[in-house]
Formats: sequence, C-alpha cells, structure tokens
Amino acid sequence: MSGGTTTTTGGGPRGWARDLGLGVRFAVGGGREGWIRTLLTALGVGLGVALLLAASSLPAIQAHRAERRLAAAVTSSDRALPPTEATLVAADLRTLFRGRPLTGLMLRPDGPKAPTPPGVDALPKPGEMVLSPALRELLADPGSALLRERLPYKDAGTIGPAGLIGPDDLTYYLGSATLTPDTGGHRVAGFGLPGKSEPLDPVLLALIIVACVVLLMPVAIFIATAVRFGGERRDRRLAALRLIGADARMTRRTAAGEALFGALLGLLVGAALFLAGRQLTAGITFWNVNAFPSDVTPDPWLAALIVCAVPLSAVVVTLLALRRVSIEPLGVARSTRGRRRRLWWRLPFPPAGLALVFANGRVGGGSSTVNPYLIAGGATLFLLGVTLLLPWAVDAAVARFRGGPVPWQLAVRRLQLSGGTAARAVSGITVAVAGAIALQLLFTAIQSDFMKVTGQDAKRAQLQVSLPTHDIGTIRKMTAEFRRTPGVRGVIATIEASANRPGPLRKGEPFVPSTSVTVGDCATLGELARTGPCKDGDVFIVRDHTGQVEDSYIGKTARPGATVDFAWSDRAGRTPPRPRLWTLPENARTVESRPDPMGVSSFGIFATPGALDAKLLDDPQGRAMIKIDPHFPDAVEHARNTAARIDPLTSVRALQNVERDNQYTSVRTGLLVAATATLVLIAASMLVTMLEQLRERRRLLSVLVAFGTRRATLAWSVLWQTAVPVTLGLGLAVAGGIGLGLALLRMAGKTGFAWSAVWPLTAAGGALVLVVTLLSLPPLWRMMRPDGLRTE
Repeated sequence: MSGGTTTTTGGGPRGWARDLGLGVRFAVGGGREGWIRTLLTALGVGLGVALLLAASSLPAIQAHRAERRLAAAVTSSDRALPPTEATLVAADLRTLFRGRPLTGLMLRPDGPKAPTPPGVDALPKPGEMVLSPALRELLADPGSALLRERLPYKDAGTIGPAGLIGPDDLTYYLGSATLTPDTGGHRVAGFGLPGKSEPLDPVLLALIIVACVVLLMPVAIFIATAVRFGGERRDRRLAALRLIGADARMTRRTAAGEALFGALLGLLVGAALFLAGRQLTAGITFWNVNAFPSDVTPDPWLAALIVCAVPLSAVVVTLLALRRVSIEPLGVARSTRGRRRRLWWRLPFPPAGLALVFANGRVGGGSSTVNPYLIAGGATLFLLGVTLLLPWAVDAAVARFRGGPVPWQLAVRRLQLSGGTAARAVSGITVAVAGAIALQLLFTAIQSDFMKVTGQDAKRAQLQVSLPTHDIGTIRKMTAEFRRTPGVRGVIATIEASANRPGPLRKGEPFVPSTSVTVGDCATLGELARTGPCKDGDVFIVRDHTGQVEDSYIGKTARPGATVDFAWSDRAGRTPPRPRLWTLPENARTVESRPDPMGVSSFGIFATPGALDAKLLDDPQGRAMIKIDPHFPDAVEHARNTAARIDPLTSVRALQNVERDNQYTSVRTGLLVAATATLVLIAASMLVTMLEQLRERRRLLSVLVAFGTRRATLAWSVLWQTAVPVTLGLGLAVAGGIGLGLALLRMAGKTGFAWSAVWPLTAAGGALVLVVTLLSLPPLWRMMRPDGLRTE
C-alpha cells in the first residue's frame, strides 16, 4: 500500500450503500466521458434486457394466439344437430394466395338467434363478407387482382381483434343463402372449442430446453460484457480515488456503484426499447408469426427476476473483474503483463455439462423421461465451458505470434495486452454458433421422425381438386373450365361412383358385392391404370392390389358381359327402388392398376365417356388433378380462381412428397423466430462493444496518425484484432457444437451426423462479424483525427 492517510469505510450495509452511492455519483458527474461510458453501458444492457423481456413474453403470446384460435373455431358435435333459431350451417373456405394462407367460413343462419363468430357484430348477408384488416389491405393492393377475382363479394364489415389469431391474419366470413348439410356444410350451435394441449414429444421438449439455453446465454454474456465498458478509464479514476485515501475495498465497491448505475439505466433503456418494439409488433411478421401489442406481455415472475438479476449481475461482474487487479494511487497493475490464464479450472466445465445431459437418459422411442433441470444445466455448463476456454485460447495463441506486417504487429500487440477484452467481445457469437450447431445436428437427425412420406408425386400433378357437389353437370363443367384455365397444361379429371351386383344376397354373402366406377378420357385412365391402347368407347376392368379379379368382389361385380346396378344399395340385400342397370361390353379388357399422382391405386370398372353415360351414376363425385405450367406466372392462382368460380366450397390441395408433423413445424418456426431476434441482438451488441473499444483507444489512434501511421494500416490492424479472436472463437464453437450435438444425438437415440449442419452456421457467424467490422470502419475513420489529442 502507498503512504499517506488511508480512508476506509465499514463493510456493513451502510458502508456498501455509501460506496455504491459514491460510484453512482461518479457515473452521473463524470463529465462527458463518464456519461458516454454510462450511456454505452446502458445501451448494451438495454439491448439485452429488451430481448429478455421479449423472451419472457413468448408464453403469453402463444397462449393468447391459441386462445383466440380456439375461440374462433366452430363448436364440434358427435351427432347431427336439428335446425333451430340458434343454429347455423358452416363450411370451410380455406385457400392460399401466393403462399399466404387465407382462412374463411361460409355461414348460413337457421334463425334470428344464430351465433356470431368472435370479433363479428352481425352475420354477413348472402353475397357479403366481413374480413380482417390485413385481408382488406391485401385486396386493395394493386398486385392482388387475382385475389379480388377469387373473392368478388361485397365488403360488409371488419373482424375485430377478438376473432383474429394475429394482426396479419387473412380471415373472412362469407354469407350464403343456399348452404346446407347436403351441399358441403355442417350445422353447428356456436363457436369455441375447449383448450386441449397435446403432450409435447419428449425429443421436441428436450430440443426446446436446449434452444432456450442457446438463445439466452449470448444475451447474458453480452450484459456481463456491457457492464465492463470503459474499464481502462474507470481504472484510472479508481487510481485517483486511491490517491486521496480510499482503500482497495472501497474502490472496488465504488466501481461496482458505477456499473450499478449503468445497469439501472440499462433497465430503463431496455424497458423503453421493449415498449417501443411492442407497439411495432403488429407490423412485424417472422416466419408467418405475428402478435398484437397486447399479447406481448412479460411473465410477471420472469420480469421481476430480470429486474433483480441485471443490477445484481452488474455488481458481481465488476467485483469479480477487479479481484485480481491491484489499484494503486499511481497506477493500475493491469498496465503491466498479468499472470498467464490457468487452464485447469476451465476444463471440467464441458465434461460436467455432458455428464448432466447423459444423466437424463434417453428420450424418445417410447421413453418420456425429460428432466429440464438436467438438460438445461448440462447445456449451460457445457456452453459456459466453451466461453471460459476462449480467453485462454486467445492468450495462448497470440503469445506465440511473432513478426509480420505492421498492421498485424499492431493487432497482435494489442491482443497480447488485452486479450480478455477481445475474447469477451466475441464470446456471444461463439456461444451462439456452438449452440446453433448442436441444435441443427439434432434437428437434422430427428426430422425424419416427424416427416411422413405421402407417396404423392408432385411431378405428375401439382394440385388435387374435389367438388362438394354431386351434380353431373357441374362435374363436367369443372373439367372443361380447368382445361381452359391459363397456366394449366393438363387435367386428370374423373367422375367416380360405385356399382353393385344386381339381385339379392346370396348364400354366405355378408353384403352385396360392389366395386368402384371411374369415368374419364383415355389420357386420364392411362394415369390411373396400365390401359395400353385406348380409344373413346373402351371399358377396362382394373385389378385390385391383390392382382386377383375372378374371386374378389371386383370379379363378382365387374365381368365382361355382366350387368351392374349403379343405384345406391344399403348392402343388406334390399333391391334399390329405382335400379340403374348397365351391362359391361364383352370386349372389356382386364388391366393392372397404377398409382395416381396422389399415390392411390384405383380399381374396379374404368370407362371412357363414349362407353358409359355418367348420368346413370348415383351420387357421383368429381375429382381432378391439375398439371401446372411452372413457367406461367401465377398459374396456381389461376387454377384456384377457377375452382372458386365453379363452387366456392371446392377443395384445392397441393400435392407434396413429404408432410411434416404439426408439433415439429410449430417448434421449428418458434426457434427460427427466436434465433432471428438473437442474431439481431448479437450484431447490435458486437457493434456497440467495438465502438466502445474504439472510443477508449481514440487518443492512441490519434497519436499514431500524428506520427505518420497510415489510416489504412490502422484499419487493417482493427480488422486483425477482430479476426484473430473470431477465428479462434469459431474454431471452439465448431468443436463445442459438435461435442454437444453428439451428446444430444445420443440422448435422442440417433447416430446420424450431418456435416452440412456445421459449415453454414460457422460461415454465418463469420459473415456477421465481418459485417459488424465493416460498419465500425466509418467511426474508426472519424476517430483517427489530430483533434483526438485535445484534452480538458
């Protein structure tokens, strides 16, 4: 200790309060430099706090969206309801417009007391619709002429927020005067379904837990980094404080007071940023997810934890940072080369984290054992270990660098003197990339468990259309209309019904043998069976999946020269009141079935229009599979418009080779939204950190420029100062991400490893750092001016 009178304060609560208050006074009254440092700290902490508050709002957002979705669903019933004054008939009108889903309902009230959907004051009249504000805005867009053609109804009102899942919802209710249960509708007594939460798959639950750790750890690291902004200037102020008689403990508590004020101000900045962003959420959509501002409400307990943890962490981090710093009246020991960083105490963290993950046991495959504390604790310890290894790796690497160009030497010398600062600046991106690699490895390995191969062939046809009507004229109109539709290059259109063997039940038969009947032109039938040569007027008997005809129900019904009855039968042996008899020609050929583009194999009687008049069929169904010209603009939208013009209730489905599980899709979407927000924070935090470091070195940069150092040399030195720790950090991230990913794969019982999940994330992390570095060059250019030597 240096000579002179030493002022000490007690270590009790009063002493702590006095010293912390003194630090707050220094932060407030430290002049321009003090306020710049405080504001940078507040901005850094505020960015982290805003994201933490947003993360704590996710449960409320999900709950409110689910609540409104269930409230707008029609009430289901196990039995057919009789019409009353308080019932209505409803039918789905779902469609897509350029990839965006539109949710619609056609409604016809049975009486004056019919219920109204949430957010709707009165049911629309026939030919009118009430619609969401987002759909009205989309319809008014000059590029939405095709959508206006599909919805040519009168705008009769607006759906309120209570009836929308989110502000960007494209929803409408259409009034009808003809809808009945026989024409595609179903009678309901109201709206609203009870909240039923399907148990989450154990593997997805484990994935969510790890994702929360991965997404929030960079935020915590950045907050811890932000409270240490301006460390070198602060140390000089503390040395001056020692000069007037303060002891070491008082100076540390005073420094903690400065950090505490910056953290408290950061809480206010974070709350302001959160509230400002909250008002903008209605206009922001990530991965088709948006929310009303009122939905973005932090969980009270989590918000209270953030408010308490951030100031406390500021004090603790500052005290820990100063525990090995000797602050003397004439200087700070950090100005000289410090001790080498120890490796031994950093190494146990990753193995300890893996041990906790393995202790949870295997999840999935019939096991539902998911201990969130073990998984979250294991992932946290592992990623914390990766973060703790980074400063040691930077020091160990730069200590061996010798020689090189002038920019390289300037960068290396700076890293040798303050490698910890450089490591802290990139620790967030290191953790984010390591965690993202682990998550992506698990995602890639488990996605096959949540994806079902549909058997559909999207190369042979792209759309499947089903008509709700059984009117043969409308079915024929469908075929003609689609063939005239712009952008449609082929139509596989069929008229389907059933045929029974005439006569009563025979001995040993449980029901009357029957088979299906398919009417279509030769091109269509060739897509459904291996017909060979075909001309209009031909009839085919198509084998079923067993390949047999004679002994099957097909053979008992459909034989060359046999007579069949198209009239509906109750299968109990009673003859239909009005038989619809037809005789198969003697030259009908027996052929094999072929899977259609939907992956379904049809069988039974196949007839061309010249051989069978479709008017004979009882209760026919019209289906079509549409081939789209991929080079025609909006060909799919033209086809959907044709379907809506034929009948608004026409179902149009896109053929897809693979179908994803809804839970998996929901989790994947949520993680993409959260990852996007985290990357934005990391980019902003790195930029703030780099600007703070440049501000501290402004005088040094001005001195070097005054001595004749070229600005390009200094710019390259700054780039190398960032590139070296980033390269080491990304190397650790790859190794750590692979290690944690393999542990998660073992926990999920998977063995596959996809290198394709590693390099894109590493490249994205490197590109993010490069962009931030380029954004910091203009401020660097301004700081390298001679007026930076001025002082007060």
